[in-house]
Amino acid sequence: MTDRSTQSFDLDQWRGEKESRIQWGDLGAVIDRLIDPGSARETLHWGRNYLYVTELQLPNERLEVVVKQFRNQGAKRALDRKLRGSKAERSWLRAWQYLEAGVPTAAPLLWIESKEPQGPSFFISKHLGDTVEARYLLRARNVGHDSEDIPGFDFERFFDSLGRGLRQMHRGGLFHRDLSIGNVLVPKDVTAPDPEDLYIIDLNRSRRRARLGPLARARDLCRLKIDHAADQRLLFDGYWGGEAPLGAWTLYRLSRWAFLAKIDGKKKVRAPFKRFTHWLPRTTHAHIKPAPEGASVRDKIVWDHLSDQPHQHASRLQKTWIRLLDFPSQGRHLGVALLALPRILLRYRRLKSSLLDGPVEWPGAGLCVRPYPEAPEELLAAIDELGVRQVLIRLHPWQEEHGPEEELAKALHGRGLEIAYSLPQNRDLVRDTELWRRRIAELARLFIPYGRIFQVGQAVNRSKWGIWRYGEYLKLARIAAVELRAAGDVMVLGPAVIDFEPYATASMINQRGCPPLDGVASLLYVDRRGAPENEQAGFSGQDKALLCRAMAETARRSKPRSWITEVNWPLWEGPHSPAGRKVSVDEPTQADYLARFYLLALATGAAERVYWWQLVARGYGLMVPEAESTALRRRPAFLALRTLEAQLRGRRLVGMLPSPERSYLMRFVDGDGGELIVGWCADGDGEVELPAAPVEAFGQSGERVAAGDGRCVKVDQSVRYFRI
Repeated sequence: MTDRSTQSFDLDQWRGEKESRIQWGDLGAVIDRLIDPGSARETLHWGRNYLYVTELQLPNERLEVVVKQFRNQGAKRALDRKLRGSKAERSWLRAWQYLEAGVPTAAPLLWIESKEPQGPSFFISKHLGDTVEARYLLRARNVGHDSEDIPGFDFERFFDSLGRGLRQMHRGGLFHRDLSIGNVLVPKDVTAPDPEDLYIIDLNRSRRRARLGPLARARDLCRLKIDHAADQRLLFDGYWGGEAPLGAWTLYRLSRWAFLAKIDGKKKVRAPFKRFTHWLPRTTHAHIKPAPEGASVRDKIVWDHLSDQPHQHASRLQKTWIRLLDFPSQGRHLGVALLALPRILLRYRRLKSSLLDGPVEWPGAGLCVRPYPEAPEELLAAIDELGVRQVLIRLHPWQEEHGPEEELAKALHGRGLEIAYSLPQNRDLVRDTELWRRRIAELARLFIPYGRIFQVGQAVNRSKWGIWRYGEYLKLARIAAVELRAAGDVMVLGPAVIDFEPYATASMINQRGCPPLDGVASLLYVDRRGAPENEQAGFSGQDKALLCRAMAETARRSKPRSWITEVNWPLWEGPHSPAGRKVSVDEPTQADYLARFYLLALATGAAERVYWWQLVARGYGLMVPEAESTALRRRPAFLALRTLEAQLRGRRLVGMLPSPERSYLMRFVDGDGGELIVGWCADGDGEVELPAAPVEAFGQSGERVAAGDGRCVKVDQSVRYFRI
């Protein structure tokens, strides 16, 4: 039982209720920090709602808390909130009721809701610490891997305790209505859990009734994904304690059958319509500002500070309408691309057939950086630790001040690094070309002393970056090229098309409206196909890099130089991720893909430069700030890049060795004749044969690993380095 002590509050933008026994201090400041996803230390769930862990800073203590953000956009959700209260308020109320009924759940601390009818709401509770969702236990159990994956865990005790705990919930009149195995948490250090060890969460759908009948009880229990009948019986017996009413077991089994049939039926009904859902209006993350009032369709763009890129508020239908209006002018550009296509494909085939005909010197990995004002010296130390010699700094021409960027460029120049700059555009600069001219001239004056390579434009095939027609970019590029070349001897790159849209690049670099370029820059995001070896329209990541090179070598308006100035694989970190959930990966997978892409695209000579975007960032960076600190945590991808540079510096690739399909063996030599074999298997575990038994071996993060006793060695999705 828990004594409830709460207090309502009403601020300018927010209202809600708080735990009154806590000394909150400046509640407004506390709320501002809690609801800012920028304070997130860890993403717990990223879907219809967003859950993250952060730290609650109070006058006398610090608490680790979980923030659950509910989005209420749309008339239906707004009406539901008006009639029944916000989901945050309902979560708050139910949490207290669960605790009062003796059912463990996360301790409620605060609920907040916007006063705007469709504004977000937030439920804040104490973080339960080292717990695991029961789904991970039961997945192993359901497929028979529990003894291997979770040795020593007492499942019989678990099912019995879970049943008893859920009966306690129902005795209190609490009907969960969303009782999935993901909503039951188990402490990681408990192998024989009691009912008080099992936490029930995600309570906003719960209802409280005076009495729960057998059907309501069965409807809750049947949602738990427990596949084996024997395990279901353990849960059932624990729940009823040998006092099950007549027919209760049959009712439970029928309820489970009906629930599974309902889920399957929903999937079948929704499947034909899935292809059309992308035309529906999309809701935005709560932190993203609304479009400027009265803005036209072309101007509904705001900056998203979490993913460090613009957000386009225009719907897909609105964008399609604009594209149709612009088609006459865009048709000419498409014609230029089609005329260039034969010579591009011919050159691509020749490049692919002659790839690795001769040795390729390792040119060094490139890295994109932005200032880290909280600890600039730590940023520089990390760059030194990586050992990279080429960096690209993104400048923002719409800003008036560039002091942190100038200090960073000066420090990197002093270290002897090759510095390139990216000059992105926004909608204001597209509309005001005279302002663009002045800003480029000023940036040239400030930054040419430290580096003479400039990429003009950014993602020019994406309307959120302010470009709707290719002609708009070409005008900006001509202005920028004139200003940059007037300021000194520079290298001008473009057009910086993002993703795999070669027709856009081919169109712009082959028409008279394009200024003479010193090389083709591509933002070659290949993440939408997962691993870099996977194909899209018949092109793997390496093939795409080769096609970019073929376009550069056949371009009418560019020198034959191809640079990949941005690539990354986004992480599963909610709104910090620059792409959607479908293409996001975990940290170890990101490290695997980074190392393999650099090897396939850079070490083979398919691209002259490859830059990772970027060093410090949540959602995709190689490093991330630690909680409440300026310290930077090195992610696995950071270690992978550091190892890549350390192992390949001063070496050249002399060829590929025979290996099974989807396995790769790259042979490098140094000036003294020492050999290094770099290998991996894109599909998981594999076995490859080396030219000789390795004398030592290193893992992807630089750690020593067992070299093996002979020429046959094991490889997996992480890159390994074998010295022979």
